[in-house]
Amino acid sequence: MPSISQLNVYPIKSCAGIARDSVRLTPYGLEHDRNWMVVDAHGRFVTQRTHPRMALIRPALDDGELTVAAPEMAALKLALDPAALAGAPRVAATVWNDTVAALDAGDEAARWFSDFLCMTARLVRFEPGHERTASRKWTGDATAQVRFADGFPLLVLGAASLADLNARLVANGVDSIPMNRFRPNLVIDGTDAYEEDYTGSLRITAVQGEVELRIVKPCTRCPIPTIDQARGGPDPRWPNEPTDTMSMYRANSRVDGAITFGQNAIILAGAGDTLALGQTVDAELSFDT
Repeated sequence: MPSISQLNVYPIKSCAGIARDSVRLTPYGLEHDRNWMVVDAHGRFVTQRTHPRMALIRPALDDGELTVAAPEMAALKLALDPAALAGAPRVAATVWNDTVAALDAGDEAARWFSDFLCMTARLVRFEPGHERTASRKWTGDATAQVRFADGFPLLVLGAASLADLNARLVANGVDSIPMNRFRPNLVIDGTDAYEEDYTGSLRITAVQGEVELRIVKPCTRCPIPTIDQARGGPDPRWPNEPTDTMSMYRANSRVDGAITFGQNAIILAGAGDTLALGQTVDAELSFDT
């Protein structure tokens, strides 16, 4: 029976993730996922696409705090409770084509990120109570809320899909790569390679009951999978991998021929429940996707 083999939370958009044994599911994704975001002087999101060193910024969830570490930087501590930013300046933060209300995390955080990224930067937090709705083009009759993720609450990937890609890389003389290159929230073990491409919904036996996720959109891939998350830049031996290999077989007509790997999902039922490693997953296939 398929089961959850990884749960990953990315508190700060485009920074390193945190592997969790269990995590609460909220209406907008895993708890704390992409609640914070780095923005430039114009309030526009900053990611590894232009600043690959962001991979070296490592958040940790401590007792009531988000601790942020990076090479040669003193630790930055941020309160998890959004009430700590009550009265903070309200700013307009832009993710792709969405501009949403956010709270400025303060001058200390701004200096920290500006110094490490060598640019004028500020850290913002999604404003509680504000709504950002995922594209109805893909969610259909369901309304899904999302924080600072690119477009949807969850990214799902099958372990067998990475195993297949790695076999192709090795056959081409390229080292295999870890799952963190693709930044999934849920990794499912026990499915066939790319079975998520043909999955309509996932039903997970969670702590309190059943969680239902709907697969809604293939995840198009930008250059971020080429960034070695341990070095904060591409591997100089294969700076365009795995994109070059994926381009040979992962073009997807549903998104105008873009390369895809993994699937975006929304929450249909079970928000407030807890997901945990080892929970069983029932994948309902849909060849209409």
